[in-house]
Amino acid sequence: MRRGIAASALVAALAVSMAACGSSGGSGSDGKADGPVTLTYWDTSNATNEAPNYQELVKKFEAANPNIKVDFVNVPFDQAQNKLQTAMGAKGAPDVFRSEVGWTAAFAKAGFLEPLDGTPAAADTSAFQPSLIQQAKYEGKLYGVPLVTDTLGLLYNKELFAKAGITEAPKTWDELKTDAAAVKDKAGVDGFWLKAADGYYAMPFLFGEGTDTVDAAGKKITITSPEAAKAVETYKTMFTSPGTVKADVTTDAYAHMMDAFNSGKVAAIIQGPWEITNIYKGSAFADKNNLGIAAVPGGSAKGAAPTGGHNISVYAGADKAHKAAAEKFAAFMTSAESQAFIAQKNSTLPTRSDAFTADVKADPGIAGFQAVLSSAKPRPELPEYSSLFASLSTNLGKAVQGTSTQDALNTVATDYAKLLPGFAK
Repeated sequence: MRRGIAASALVAALAVSMAACGSSGGSGSDGKADGPVTLTYWDTSNATNEAPNYQELVKKFEAANPNIKVDFVNVPFDQAQNKLQTAMGAKGAPDVFRSEVGWTAAFAKAGFLEPLDGTPAAADTSAFQPSLIQQAKYEGKLYGVPLVTDTLGLLYNKELFAKAGITEAPKTWDELKTDAAAVKDKAGVDGFWLKAADGYYAMPFLFGEGTDTVDAAGKKITITSPEAAKAVETYKTMFTSPGTVKADVTTDAYAHMMDAFNSGKVAAIIQGPWEITNIYKGSAFADKNNLGIAAVPGGSAKGAAPTGGHNISVYAGADKAHKAAAEKFAAFMTSAESQAFIAQKNSTLPTRSDAFTADVKADPGIAGFQAVLSSAKPRPELPEYSSLFASLSTNLGKAVQGTSTQDALNTVATDYAKLLPGFAK
């Protein structure tokens, strides 16, 4: 999955009544199936690299459950949040779908999701990483089963680091800047490229100063705090220090960054496991072991990165027969066997410990990210949290192009106050 957080606010969705939600087709009015059930499943994985492997998994499910057919629909990730919000607020919603972890609480608050506690979908919750189960809950109820997880890490080219005399990954942003300059001087390529104007990739800078965009528990907007300002000042230096690539705010910035890293034209980036399969195709990583993976650097506080990933959720507007089939499907897709299969095919991280088999951990990319998962920071139970990235991204883009840090953060805080009217500034 390419991390381009779908930034549209879900505020409108929260006000939509479930009375508008129609029932899924294919069953009688009493909720009993008239015959084989056909589930509509919306998949939001990468259509080229990942979706074919999920389709193969769906075929295995259908073979094991001959009375359930699955209509597999791949929806581009950057369009899925809006499409789901629209469909669940009216009609045409899928029975079951792949939901980014940041959407789950918002959809649950709107009444769009079926609670899964006590259903077959939640039968193995004790096998999952506890923080991921917590991240799939809203007001104490489970509304998704963790399918894959991810976080951001420092990805680096071991060969280029060695040419520059770097023997271990940097642990602070200052060390990273020193290393970037050394790579430029001794290896003749850029040392570090940070994705600009993207709030998600800036979160480690906030966490590295011990803060966040908001204090969800205290209902306070913290983006204008001294710690946040310091984080953004550090963030801005990552585009101007020797050996770092200047801010690319074009629409193709993500592709430019990945092309440079995969071809060995830049030594290090901040990135997630969803790009591992593409990185392995790059000329610089014909030998997979040339890919180094370390925890993101820190600032005044220890480094940390946001926890991402996807849950499987069931639509509350589906009828009884479709809900039962969807719960069975969710259990199958998130089983240890299925997660191990997907991990080996897509180089994604399982959400349960028993899926990290020896074969899965033989992939150096998976092993590397598994080692840094412990430093990932779960998202707060705040339905609007995903929507906070939109203003942050826009104003970070302005900050790296000349707007003062404080002016940029003040604008973000004003936008947040509209999204979170109960929060103090």
